Amino acid sequence: MFKHAVLVLILEHLLQKTQPFMVLDTHAGIGLYDLDSEQSQCTGEKINGVEKINEVGIPSCPRYFDIIKSINPGKFRYYPGSPEISCRMLRPTDRLIACELHPDDAIQLENRYHFDQRVTVQNRSGYDAINALLPPLERRGLIFVDPPFEQKDEVQSMISALKKGLRKWSTGIFCLWYPIKDSKIGDALADAVVIAQYPKSLRIEFLPFRKDGVNLAGSGIIICNTPWRMDEKATLLCRDIASKLGGGKGTWSIKWLTEERAPQ
Repeated sequence: MFKHAVLVLILEHLLQKTQPFMVLDTHAGIGLYDLDSEQSQCTGEKINGVEKINEVGIPSCPRYFDIIKSINPGKFRYYPGSPEISCRMLRPTDRLIACELHPDDAIQLENRYHFDQRVTVQNRSGYDAINALLPPLERRGLIFVDPPFEQKDEVQSMISALKKGLRKWSTGIFCLWYPIKDSKIGDALADAVVIAQYPKSLRIEFLPFRKDGVNLAGSGIIICNTPWRMDEKATLLCRDIASKLGGGKGTWSIKWLTEERAPQ
């Protein structure tokens, strides 16, 4: 919920101007998830997560739950992934490039969006796509990096892709998500951003549970070329969901890493 609500807030920022924009989703998944599936039931993500807020919504980000409700006109069963959220917010002149490396997932993604001319699905590495597809013709947009963290070198891959991406498209919004068990991943990404002095970079972390170094405690996001007032909006968002998740004992932190300046 945290990362997808932040995604909605960034897209709302892009929608404020009439000029078209592009979204590159580097790890798109399958687009839509069945919360009644065996896998979802085993993880308990529905019961411990989105279901706790389904009735009350998120006042600081109402459009997030408007999207969920539009997918579930009856029983609450399906949850939108990042490409579905983006697709439902795009205008006719905007576009989405959804990259998915896993062949079976890429097929599901293509089957879901093949009818939508605004959406292009590519069965390729999203990191390679950052290097190959930037800058976009629109000159405005978002790179949403949301890896599954199945590779040991994932952090280095993210750092390398961010470096290449900002060199090619210095004004693009780059949003990097990471899981939190301890502080290692977040600190490594933040250090790389600070050392390179990437422009106007914000670190947001939301933790429903306490860090113990083993279990998933929450997740973090680093945004470069952060939209105006995103720190204020993120504060309100975290405040809203912290009262509902983790037994109401959730915590968050929001920190500026760099000021607005050109990347090295």
